[in-house]
Parts: sequence; C-alpha cells; structure tokens
Amino acid sequence: MCHMRTGRAQSVIFAGSPRPSSLDRYLISTISDPEHPLSLGQLAVVNLPDIYITPAPTAQQDPDALITVLVEITPTITHCSLATVIGLGIRFRLEQALPPNYRIDVRIKENTHSQDEQVNKQLSDKERVAAAVENDTLKGVLDKMLETCV
Repeated sequence: MCHMRTGRAQSVIFAGSPRPSSLDRYLISTISDPEHPLSLGQLAVVNLPDIYITPAPTAQQDPDALITVLVEITPTITHCSLATVIGLGIRFRLEQALPPNYRIDVRIKENTHSQDEQVNKQLSDKERVAAAVENDTLKGVLDKMLETCV
C-alpha cells in the first residue's frame, strides 16, 4: 500500500484541491462532530497523515482506475460512544463527493479506542453500513454532521 503523506488526491480529500468536479472546500475536515460544536479537523479526529491513497494518483493515470482511500480516525477519547457514527459520516461524505471508482475504507486508528476492533468490524460491514444509512434517525444525525460541508 502506498502511504501518501502529501499529494493531490490526498489534499482533495482533506483540503479541497482541484479534481474532476472542481471541489473547492474541505471534504472531511469540516464535518461537524455530533457532540461538540467543532469540526472533525479542529478536534484532530481526522488528520492528513492518516489518509492513505492506493495507488498513488498520477497525471497519466486512467481516470476510471480503481483507487482505494483509507481514512484512519482518532476519537477524542478512548471510549467515544459515537465513533461508529463519526466513521459513517466520513464514509457517507466521501461516497457522495468522490467518483465511483474510489473505494472508501474508514477505520479507527489502532489503539485509539477501547473497542477499535469491534468498531472497525461494523464500519467495514457493507450491509450494516447500508442499513444504518437508511435509518431515519441516524440519517438525520449524518445530515446534521454534513451541514458544514460544501
């Protein structure tokens, strides 16, 4: 896996550099925390060094090539009860904003949550994620988190 610490696609996800749809705002760092009046970027839940893009995007790359984006999140406390909701919010935002050839993987950074394995299992279960997004109450929470995104 290529761990891109800097680069165009990584900046798109975190900071809004140009890409095919000309996004000009942050994609995930501006997502609101569901409990605090701050963004995930302000709380250091999402950090640029914790975004991995495989393969490393290049100018000559086929625009339809499969690209995997891994975002590792760091909860503000080790027993954060909303870690799964935050992960879903990030996944939902990226799936809405990125082209269909991008595969999104959101995980809790190892040893930053008391139940990181369990939360990661939930976040990687496609059926559970799809069902969660169809839950009206949860969809309302996700929509509220994404209100600060453009």
